[in-house]
Amino acid sequence: MDREAELKCLMLRGLDGDPVAWRMLLNQLRGALTPYFRRRLSGLEADAEDLVQDCLIAIHAKRATYDRSMAFTAWAYAIARYKLIDHFRRQGRRVHVPMEDAAVLTAEHSVEDGVVRRDLAKVLSILPMRQRRLIEDVRIGGFSLAEAAARNGWTEGAAKVSVHRSMKALSASVSSHED
Repeated sequence: MDREAELKCLMLRGLDGDPVAWRMLLNQLRGALTPYFRRRLSGLEADAEDLVQDCLIAIHAKRATYDRSMAFTAWAYAIARYKLIDHFRRQGRRVHVPMEDAAVLTAEHSVEDGVVRRDLAKVLSILPMRQRRLIEDVRIGGFSLAEAAARNGWTEGAAKVSVHRSMKALSASVSSHED
């Protein structure tokens, strides 16, 4: 069984109330997250361990938001990435953490990855290009609203309104297709 399938299976069993599977999942994630954070925080092992703990707590707290039809490692890695970004923001540093560095957690690319990218592109295609770039920066790229506004030539207030309206439009679009 590949790593993605194994972790997803443990996650699903944990969501269904299996405490042993949940404990195994958190232990395996600890083993993957520790080197991931240590590489990015060389010389700051205590900070890396704190981030591992924060990430595991967030995964536990947000487990109900996991979509069972999606890849688990992408969901877990997104949480880890945002915890790292939050850490750097608290430190006053801006460090780009590319999605390609997720190799520690992610399985080999699968057909499912392509489907997710295709579906995301299809959903985002309803937005005008200017709004789409703003949504991609803020919601996918991890930029703050101020950073995304500056990158795309918006004022922060206009960007905030645009993101809100765009997310509302995307939500309505997805909801109308679910019926």
